[in-house]
Amino acid sequence: MRETERAIMGIIKASRLIFDYIRRDEDENVEEIDRAIDNLDVDIEKGSFVAILGHNGSGKSTFAKQINGILTPTEGTVWVSGMNTADEEAIWEIRKKAGMVFQNPDNQIIGNVVEEDVGFGPENMGIPTEDIWRRVDESLEAVGMTAYRYKSPNKLSGGQKQRVAIAGVMAMRPECIILDEPTAMLDPNGRKEVIKTVRELNQREGITVLLITHYMEEVIEADRVIVMDDGKLVMDGTPREIFSRVDQLKSYRLDVPQVTELAYELKKAGIDLPDGILSQEELMSCLLPAFEKKFPGQIIR
Repeated sequence: MRETERAIMGIIKASRLIFDYIRRDEDENVEEIDRAIDNLDVDIEKGSFVAILGHNGSGKSTFAKQINGILTPTEGTVWVSGMNTADEEAIWEIRKKAGMVFQNPDNQIIGNVVEEDVGFGPENMGIPTEDIWRRVDESLEAVGMTAYRYKSPNKLSGGQKQRVAIAGVMAMRPECIILDEPTAMLDPNGRKEVIKTVRELNQREGITVLLITHYMEEVIEADRVIVMDDGKLVMDGTPREIFSRVDQLKSYRLDVPQVTELAYELKKAGIDLPDGILSQEELMSCLLPAFEKKFPGQIIR
């Protein structure tokens, strides 16, 4: 890649990316080919918070695994910080740049004590002991888990475990964190605390966040939302732009946030409301003048 291309490229870039899951028989003959990603072009800006939506089988988790080098392209290219994920010699550096957090935190937590688990990654990287403990301190502080550093992960809630998993990735000093449905196994409170933690890390530390989710409410504060369907990028914009297109989202078998759905139905019923309302506060601030316009003189303040 030329230096000029490196300079203008985002932290993550996919170009004409194709990935096929290939099933073979006992003699290694191809039985079936399932195209999970189909000619995907996407460029993720460094420091941004990008959410990827899509129904099951849309290709969003397969794309996440491409970024971390868990899977490599059938065709096309994925770059992370200018490094080609198909380059086996670069894969260790790529995984230090782009940390991965999965659905089930139990699959990532291996230490008997929280602080030991958070320090495991830096230790494997050969970081000096003094620096490891400084990273552990900073990472636990960043995710609000310092008070639990000496506890067993088994004693933590699902949301707390996921925050420890994020701290473990943070301790390796990545430039980007990819979260593949990190709240799928959590209750609503656990989901809120994890998303709040991730957003704070993005804003305070400048870490690029790529959030893959099917919970619409989790993407409201993202800088950008990408929608995938059948392995293709089909929508791309701000949360407000995306959630203004309710019918199109539903055509891709996706919902919208509850408050957006309510505003959409009220607008269909004749209430003058803007498209893409994202919060209860915004809805309430729009409703009163809308009702006064529709029913003049009948609204008592």
